[in-house]
Amino acid sequence: MLEKVLAEVEEQCRAERVPMLGPDKAKLLASCVEKAKPNLIVECGTAIGYSGLWILRVLKTLGTGRLITVEIEDANAQRARANFESAGVADLVDSRIGDASEVLKTIQDPVDFLFLDNNKDGYHACFQAIESRLTNPATLVADNVGRAEQMADYLEHVRSHYESETHWFESRRRPGRRDGMEVSIYRR
Repeated sequence: MLEKVLAEVEEQCRAERVPMLGPDKAKLLASCVEKAKPNLIVECGTAIGYSGLWILRVLKTLGTGRLITVEIEDANAQRARANFESAGVADLVDSRIGDASEVLKTIQDPVDFLFLDNNKDGYHACFQAIESRLTNPATLVADNVGRAEQMADYLEHVRSHYESETHWFESRRRPGRRDGMEVSIYRR
């Protein structure tokens, strides 16, 4: 069922031009989750649940872990919740609505994995909001780093303080354009 819902959500994203990772980036995200085997993942920027479904598929396979996902737009969050329910993974996810940098301040549990895919200029604020709850080590993944000027403060911080690597991808929608994901290992 999860595979069917994931394919449907990908199709909806393409048809409605809802921002999504796409399969290439989603595979990198999934491999990072597989490697980290996290107990708790926090995702900033749910949209309608595409990346969350990729994350939840890995957690289901691992048989451990849960996801807290944060979306600022209520209508998107409701669609994502319905998609998680249809895919049979709603029990593994806590979907929250609001500004991620504020919602993250309310999370009290240790966070093993942070995925940033919300407003690009808010990445550093989100990192700062959750930093005191990050485990040692924790995995940090940030999407859209091809637009580095919008998240310069975040990238400067992770690249100068932690083991950090940029993974580049060719755009499927805009041939000749590249975008990237930054994977960092947070250590105190």
